[in-house]
This record gives sequence, C-alpha cells and structure tokens, in this order.
Amino acid sequence: MDGPEIQAAAMATARELPDVAHEFPFGPEHDVFKVVGRVFLMATEATGEPIITLKCDPDDSHELRRELPSITPGYHVNKKHWISVAAGPGLTPDLVHELVVDSYLLVVEGLARARRPVLPDHLRRLT
Repeated sequence: MDGPEIQAAAMATARELPDVAHEFPFGPEHDVFKVVGRVFLMATEATGEPIITLKCDPDDSHELRRELPSITPGYHVNKKHWISVAAGPGLTPDLVHELVVDSYLLVVEGLARARRPVLPDHLRRLT
C-alpha cells in the first residue's frame, strides 16, 4: 500500500465506527478522528510523506515496529502509546483496518463508562 492508500483505508475505517467526529484542530493538513472528543487517528503529510498516527498498546507497538520498518514511534505524540504508519512492505488493508479499530477501542476503554459509545456486536467481542 502506498501512503495515500493507507490514509484512505484508515479514514474509511474510522468513519464506520460509532460516535466518531472528523475534525481539523491542528489545521487543514491534519485530519483528526475523535471518539467522544478523544483522538484515536490522525492523518497528515506534515512529515513530507502521507502517514497515519494511531494509539497502540506499548507491547504491540514494540512488536509492530520490530516487524515492519514503516511503523515508527508516533509523530508529535507520546512515543510509548502511539505509532505512525507510512508506506512500506508488509502493510495490508486488513492490518490498517485492525490498527484503526484497536486504536479506537483503546480510547473507548479509557472513557468513563457513562461516556462510552454503544458498540456493535462485532466490536464488543474485541473488548
């Protein structure tokens, strides 16, 4: 997948998730997706190439970065809890979809129960 394809796949996945807002709080060059006001996906070309930045479990992040050189610590965010994904070998639409859903669920799990969106059955099984 090339950079624009990665961004398109990630943003399409994000738009399908419950209670997601697409905003531009950092300017028009940064697509930001939030669930109940909390960021879970950013897409930008501010680094000189199209990338996405997502929340990721630190253990998973380490493994992903070890296996795929195009996955790096998050651009302009906490390097322990966020990753950035650029074009590179081994990236598939399924992996991008999985990374976006995992990021979304990590953010949802951090919300107070009363603020959490109602998840469809296929997502509820993942939490």
